[in-house]
Amino acid sequence: MALSPHGNHSAQHPQLPTIGPDDPFVKVVKALSVYFVDELALPSTFEQLRTTSAGNKIRILVEHLVLNCTNLALVNALLTLKWHFSTLESDDRGLNETRANACEIVAWRFLTQVSERDAVDFCLYELPPVQATEESSDANGIEGEADERTDLLQQFRAQTSLAPISPARPGSKRVELLRSLSGMGIDPSDEAPVDTDEEGDPTTSFTGLNGLEIAAVADCKKFLSQRVVQKIITGIWNGDITFWQSMSTHSKKKPQIYNKRKSDPFIRLRVPRYIKAFEVLFFATFLALYYAVLVERNPYHITPLEICLYIWLAAFAYDEVSEFIDAGSIFYAVDIWNGCDVIIILIGAAFLVTRYVGLVQDSNSITDTAFDILSLEALFMVPRICSLLSLHPYFGTLIPCLKEMAKDFVKFMVIVVVLYIGFLTTFSLLGRGTFTLSEMSWILIKVFFGSSYLGFDIMDDINAKLGPPLMLIFITMTNILLITSLISILSDSFSKVISHAREEYLFVYSVYVLEASTGDRLTHFYPPLNLIPLIFIRPLRLFFSSEQLRNTRIILLKVTHSPIVAAIWLFEATNDHLMGTARPFPSMGPGTGRGTESILPPAKQQRPFLSDRANSKTHSGQFTEFGGPDSPGPQNYHVTSKKENGKGDVVVVDNTDLEAKVADLSLKIAELTALIMAQQGTMGEE
Repeated sequence: MALSPHGNHSAQHPQLPTIGPDDPFVKVVKALSVYFVDELALPSTFEQLRTTSAGNKIRILVEHLVLNCTNLALVNALLTLKWHFSTLESDDRGLNETRANACEIVAWRFLTQVSERDAVDFCLYELPPVQATEESSDANGIEGEADERTDLLQQFRAQTSLAPISPARPGSKRVELLRSLSGMGIDPSDEAPVDTDEEGDPTTSFTGLNGLEIAAVADCKKFLSQRVVQKIITGIWNGDITFWQSMSTHSKKKPQIYNKRKSDPFIRLRVPRYIKAFEVLFFATFLALYYAVLVERNPYHITPLEICLYIWLAAFAYDEVSEFIDAGSIFYAVDIWNGCDVIIILIGAAFLVTRYVGLVQDSNSITDTAFDILSLEALFMVPRICSLLSLHPYFGTLIPCLKEMAKDFVKFMVIVVVLYIGFLTTFSLLGRGTFTLSEMSWILIKVFFGSSYLGFDIMDDINAKLGPPLMLIFITMTNILLITSLISILSDSFSKVISHAREEYLFVYSVYVLEASTGDRLTHFYPPLNLIPLIFIRPLRLFFSSEQLRNTRIILLKVTHSPIVAAIWLFEATNDHLMGTARPFPSMGPGTGRGTESILPPAKQQRPFLSDRANSKTHSGQFTEFGGPDSPGPQNYHVTSKKENGKGDVVVVDNTDLEAKVADLSLKIAELTALIMAQQGTMGEE
């Protein structure tokens, strides 16, 4: 069927972005943003982009990127654009939301069509720092080298000398991101693209972030819940993927597959599951000391158990401060358990102050108040030690639901408080000769929580004429209207969240794994041992260089954490003996993708390594290598297969001509399919 000459030319032949292997991040972002703005001109939902012809343009883009793009900043750029389109001002047609969803779909579809090793490289590729001036390079030594002062998410904290100073005030990093992203894409409402040369590189706020961290910052929950991404995150959680290989002064951070024979055993201290295990052990000890101090309750002097409780509290507070600095405010606020940690620290500080005042003034009442304050810790410490359950899928699914229901409950209570204050004022004035303000307050609270008979008993005492009708209205509104509305709202909120609860759970789980593992600090001291470097090493910053400080911290870590490392080694050795030593990522070893052949059926085998195609040294026979838009056809390559004859000998059969013809036919079929899909998308949009 001939195509209409008046058809949409851009829909038939979309201008696919050209991305070189060494193009800078800002150029990749610009190229992709132009494509999304030009090709996605009609609003569509996420499901429509994923399942209908509305997503033809992004399917073509994915195939183009898989075949032609080897730039490791590609996933970072797609997820950054997702953040960009999501934060633009909402338009009536919803195009920005459509483009944001398209960026997320392209990112995870691209990862599903490359090898596992390439997926790890793309997801964990950290954006390099911008080039510093000569003065800052001389002052800081090697450019981009991480030290003990380097933070996890640099764009959420004070900028280092390697990044330009942002004009935004300190503490407003989200505003800084929004301002930076204003120049990343082309706003469809603008007639001309933003010239970022005048304002500087708009992508500097993302310096030091890898793809998974950008996904967490951009709320790409669907992306993080994909199987290929979760396999990488689970590998980080179990320690199969590590970011350090040796515990030395010149060690550099680099994502890699854990090799037990080559890696330093002290690197296992950075594995998230071991961090979580010892965190639970620390909280169990903390809770035991807490109960011991409350049972002992010595009002006259501080006991040894109380001193231990103070040490544990100080170690816990310092660990939380370090976590906040390393993870950044946005990552830190995502984990709801961090709110419990802050409250535990505040209650502990209040107990310490009141306890000290009570001992100095020799006041039994103040001392009793101090222990009363300490008793409030149980409200948060007991759930905190049970936070391990949140890593289980069942309990981890319920927590986001409860969180959203609590938000709706707080919002609804604003209406309740407004109505309550109005009726309280009226009833207090009408019954001012019979009831005090406090008495009337408690009466109305009891009526609100179901004691309606109490309101009917006292309505004549409030006022003989106005009391009964007003009390009847109050009881009807509270016990029927408000309570029923609240139940309906919470039920609707629960239904909405539970449908996406798995994504919420995996998002929180992913954030915790990234928060615990991807920090740039080589040495990580477990509490309460983290007080040792605070007391003995931190003052040495005035006298030692950065390299000397790192070497000192490494030595101190090996001395203090040797028993913990021995316990981890014993656990892993026992686990390998019982469960075997099967590699968790069989396709991620050296070679050309042979590892996937044993575990995946032929129809589901993954694409070959992009690194091989980038170097142009080897090519896989799975699909054709394109030379460019002007290339006359597929490149010639030599493929051989091995067959066994009846005698058991191996006979090598040359299939060069057959493979070339099949590749040429596949190319023509792919072009025809893309043309038909583009035409269908055009008809659907009209």
